[in-house]
Amino acid sequence: MPTALLTSCSGILHILQAVVGRAHLLWNLDIDDISFPEWGLSGKPGAGLANYPTDATRNVIPIRCHSHNDYWRKVPLYDALHWGCTGVEADVWLFDEELYVGHNTASLTENRTFRNLYVNPIVELLDAMNPQTAFGNTTGHGVFDADPEQSLTLLVDFKTEGRETYPHVRSQLSALREKDYLSYHDGERFHKRAVTVVGTGNTPFDMVVGETDRREIFFDAPLDRMWEPERDAGGQGTVGTGLVTSADDFNSTNSWYASVSFARTVGLVWGGELSESQLNKIRGQIRGAKRRGLRVRYWDTPNWPISVRNHVWDTLMHEGADMLNGDDLKGMAVENWRARVHGFW
Repeated sequence: MPTALLTSCSGILHILQAVVGRAHLLWNLDIDDISFPEWGLSGKPGAGLANYPTDATRNVIPIRCHSHNDYWRKVPLYDALHWGCTGVEADVWLFDEELYVGHNTASLTENRTFRNLYVNPIVELLDAMNPQTAFGNTTGHGVFDADPEQSLTLLVDFKTEGRETYPHVRSQLSALREKDYLSYHDGERFHKRAVTVVGTGNTPFDMVVGETDRREIFFDAPLDRMWEPERDAGGQGTVGTGLVTSADDFNSTNSWYASVSFARTVGLVWGGELSESQLNKIRGQIRGAKRRGLRVRYWDTPNWPISVRNHVWDTLMHEGADMLNGDDLKGMAVENWRARVHGFW
């Protein structure tokens, strides 16, 4: 078995062990670099000193990557956390009062629910990261031990009718709400917590802004409406946006991301590099989103050729995008995007 695959599987198994049994978690990308493998074991040097209460994500460095269609992965949620991704995505479908997760109706199963794949595992992980010990009750820590202040963004793509789906999503977040793990806006200011929920797809914008006392689901605003020229100082869901008269209606009080399809708004990357016209569009969109206090995310970026993919990733992050959206988690996390890959390809 290739070393990279072995290491990835090992990391995922360790995070599951750590959540359930508080087992020691080793996150080294190269297993040959592990020194003193017996240190901390019973009867060995350092016996009893190797484990920490928050070992679940020990040594994982959070990075600005979003796990696109996260539910497709062999181990949803945990695979993304293994690579340090700070955003995961779940497509939800409402049938018979239950929320199921999958890319389309053909992929849905009775046990792959929003609760089972995301809400409950996140609660369990956060409970592990906020333990009660003899030294006190640690609270307010996020999923990453290396950066407890980092909030995990849970992007919920409403696939069924938004107005019917919205209250069910909000209701199923109760397990996070009850333990104060959910970020919210109280009408005056934003309160950051371990998890920030963002609605996209058929999420109804008017229902989001209607939560004036405690807004826990934020909107994925349309980035393509936000282009601004440099001299200006100043597919996401569009359901419920009929009364929106200005892109300024999307702001940091009601929205979190400003996102758009790269393929649709920027277009093909001819010759392996973005044109000046394409760069101008990207810069204008990022400029407008930043002025509104929103985080920029381009989805549907090229996957192949790898050299084009890497060029787009590198350019977007250099120009100020806040989240790298992709399917290749290892590629986003550890590859050198500026390196030439297989000649042109």
